[in-house]
Amino acid sequence: MLAVTLVPTLRSVLAQRSDTAALQQSIAAQRESVSSLERQAALWKDPDYIEVQARQRLKFVRIGDRAYTVVDPTRDALKQATAPAPVVSAPLANDASPWYGKLWQSVQIADRPAAGLPQKQ
Repeated sequence: MLAVTLVPTLRSVLAQRSDTAALQQSIAAQRESVSSLERQAALWKDPDYIEVQARQRLKFVRIGDRAYTVVDPTRDALKQATAPAPVVSAPLANDASPWYGKLWQSVQIADRPAAGLPQKQ
């Protein structure tokens, strides 16, 4: 009788301990995240850090400074070598047609995967 009474209680105690351990790990991870965000917020209060970020991310320069941008010629060659993506445009539905007619027309156009691609001759 004692075992029947204690087994469910022990199961619930063990389940609660594992839940508590998981929650403690979650709290530790959140505290770590909060401290990281606080350090980052403290950095953004420094005007020198803001200036460095503006120069790096936004390419800002001070008055009198010269900014140079290095262009990779191979990158332009790759852009020219690839064909542009086809522009697929559906014909406009008749304005006098009802909404379900326009819907059916869009279904028919969507069923053609080669719509908008140049025709092979």
